[in-house]
Amino acid sequence: MKISTMVLGAALAATLAGGVAQAQPAPGQTGSPPPGASRWQPDAADRAAMLDARLAALKAGLKLTPEQEKLWPPVEKAIRDEAAKRQARMEEMRKLRAESKGPLDVLERLKLRADRMSESAADLKQLIEAVTPLHAKLDDAQKRRLGALLRFSERRFGPSGPDGKGPPHGPMMRM
Repeated sequence: MKISTMVLGAALAATLAGGVAQAQPAPGQTGSPPPGASRWQPDAADRAAMLDARLAALKAGLKLTPEQEKLWPPVEKAIRDEAAKRQARMEEMRKLRAESKGPLDVLERLKLRADRMSESAADLKQLIEAVTPLHAKLDDAQKRRLGALLRFSERRFGPSGPDGKGPPHGPMMRM
């Protein structure tokens, strides 16, 4: 009995040691990027390609009929327009940060945020106007798929972006 307890203890110790060794990063790997490395920043061509891909995926996922296809161009235009406006707002914020001598005061940040939210709300209303005629012609299965396809970015990234630090990724608006 004493020998089997020792063998069991040795086997358990070997198993735990192996598990700890496997949990360690491989040589040369760490959990964070090396100093000086930055994360990938997509340029205008990258953003345009990704928007094209998302729109193609949305359209393909809906499996539009020929009658519904006629209603797609205003939806695509509204999404593209919103993406362009959002990009312009982001560029404006980058420029403002680069030009500022220090951190913005609390009231100034709140004002900027309120302005961005108002602009986003107006864009969303335009998008709703563009999508409404198409939505009225979708069957129940297409409406379910539309909901799933539009919520994809929120489910994947959550309400604050992929790293929890970015702007909200709302449905369709973040295409």
